[in-house]
Order: sequence, then structure tokens, then C-alpha cells
Amino acid sequence: MTAGNTDSGKSVLLVSPEYEGVTAPWFSPDFWQDRAKPVTSGGRGGAWFIDAEASGLVLRHYKRGGLMARLAEKTYLFTGFDQARSLAEFRLLGRLRALGLPVPEAVAAIAWKYRLFWYRAAILVKRIPGAVTFSDSDRLSDESLWALLGQVIRRFHDSGLDHVDLNCDNILVAEDQIYLIDFDRCQLVSESDNDADATWKQRNLERLHRSVRKRCPSLSSSQRESLWQHLLQAYHRKP
Repeated sequence: MTAGNTDSGKSVLLVSPEYEGVTAPWFSPDFWQDRAKPVTSGGRGGAWFIDAEASGLVLRHYKRGGLMARLAEKTYLFTGFDQARSLAEFRLLGRLRALGLPVPEAVAAIAWKYRLFWYRAAILVKRIPGAVTFSDSDRLSDESLWALLGQVIRRFHDSGLDHVDLNCDNILVAEDQIYLIDFDRCQLVSESDNDADATWKQRNLERLHRSVRKRCPSLSSSQRESLWQHLLQAYHRKP
């Protein structure tokens, strides 16, 4: 990882060593012109597929959801660059990949100080070829896919990853692989908080369960609950 202050301390840019040519303009979709295509499925908007490099990139601008989005959609309270969400996610992705977990490769991240008390943020990651969101998978009714997801979530939990926004849009399916994405505000918990019955693990699963009910309308209610049980059985199965 390389780091650098730009624009007289008004922004910080982190770059993976393999992408030393990344500069601040890379984080603007206008820089890419017709090579930037908006991501239309899942999320809150503010993301683009970038036709660059071998597999492509994904550019994501951090945006608020809910009521706060009406007040400050793209800005966050500045408490120091060490706390910037994009930079924290960049570092976390590096740690997760070092643990061998299926996550995208971080390319670069930036945080811009905005006025006196605010900042904006963006991140670039490598695109996972052929990936679709979980609810868009043509294998959605396949019991083995749900079992695989249960196993993948268990791997993340055993490594201590608390994914605070685990939902169908943040799960990608690519052939026989499942990846988790979007680790904004997520964290690796300490070993002392990583017991089998930790409440944060249950919160992750409950959040995903609500998302399944909402984002998988092609499945009947009975199908969803049956498939969910396959996920839980795989999740609780001893490795």
C-alpha cells in the first residue's frame, strides 16, 4: 500500500502497490468518459463499472441512506483522515484478502476534506468477472447455492468479520464462487468477542434474512424459508 497527501493536506489517497499510477481524477466518472457505466442493480447508486485494466474496475462514491441522505447525501463529519470510511474499507479489504477470504481486490481509496467539518470519500476495487448479485443469480432456487452461502458467511464469522450491512446486494455470485462486498463500517472483532453465540453474528444473519424476504420475490414464501434453512444448516455445520 502506498499513501500520499494531495492538495495541501485536503485529501488522502491510498493506492495498492500494483496500481501506482492511480491519481485523484480516477475517482471521477467523468475522467473515464464513456468507459464508465452506472451500476444499476442494488445499492444506493453512486457506483460505476469502469472499462479499464484486464477485468475492469468498480468505482464507488460513499452515500448515505435513510433520513440522513436528505441532509447530507455524500458528506460525512470529518474527525481526521484516520477515521475516513473509504480509507478504513481499503485497509480492511487488504486484511480480509490476507486471510484468504473471498472479497474484491482494493485498488485505491481517497478521502477529500470538504469545507471545515466534512469530507467526501470514494473507493476503487477490481471487478469480479461475470459476477451478479445473489438475488439476480439464475441459481437462486438451487439449494446448493444457499448452502455455499452459509459456508462462506461462516468463514467470515470465524475470522471475526462483522458485516454490518449483509444483504443480497452485497453478495456476488460468479460461477461456483460467492464473494462478499461493500465493507463500509465493517470491522474485525477481537477474539474475545468472537464466540459461537456472539450477538453480532446473529444480527448479520437476521439482516440478511430480512433482505432475502424483500429482494427475492421470484421465490415463494415457502421456497424462501426452505432455502434459508439450507443456508443455516450449512452455516452451523462444523468445518
